[in-house]
Amino acid sequence: MFLCLCFSCTNESLNDDLLESNRKQPKFDASAVTETVITTSEDDDEHCVETNLMAGQHHVAGTVTVDIDGDNLVITYSSNGDWTIGTTHLSIGNCDEEWAPLTGSGNPQIGQFEYTEPDSVTPYEVVYIISLAELDDNYCFAAHAEVEGPTGGETAWAEGEQFSGRGWAMYVDALLSECEDQDDDDDNNGGGTPY
Repeated sequence: MFLCLCFSCTNESLNDDLLESNRKQPKFDASAVTETVITTSEDDDEHCVETNLMAGQHHVAGTVTVDIDGDNLVITYSSNGDWTIGTTHLSIGNCDEEWAPLTGSGNPQIGQFEYTEPDSVTPYEVVYIISLAELDDNYCFAAHAEVEGPTGGETAWAEGEQFSGRGWAMYVDALLSECEDQDDDDDNNGGGTPY
């Protein structure tokens, strides 16, 4: 009887420890993330678009931002310091067209993305400079990266809407008109984005 009492106390203690450990672990709530994914601003200190760079679906590895500099769109992948950025791929185009290469099942073909050679690269920041000439007001982009961090190597996407395929790949739907006032203000103040 003594042995039964000892084992039951030990099991109860282990179960209590496991429950307490589970309570301390943050739970991923996809609905909370997707409600406030993209921010836009006409304030000079803000980016036109800023969204999370999501690694392995559940980890915020950094941000992806969009700015206008003259006749160019500047898309910047930035890590949060816990992650490093490796190979990146970017596809961009007018949302009403077939702007991203997709498989027949609706998944993006990353190897076919038109931008794979960034204009600037460090382990913590990657910058692409894209001409605005081919873009309408409503444009979409898919920003993909291979990242390395606390959970090891992961696939990362700029957080936004999911492609129609079975995976979790995402793209951002944005408007150039959200940036026009910011660009005009920078020009009027003699400043500009230093890229």
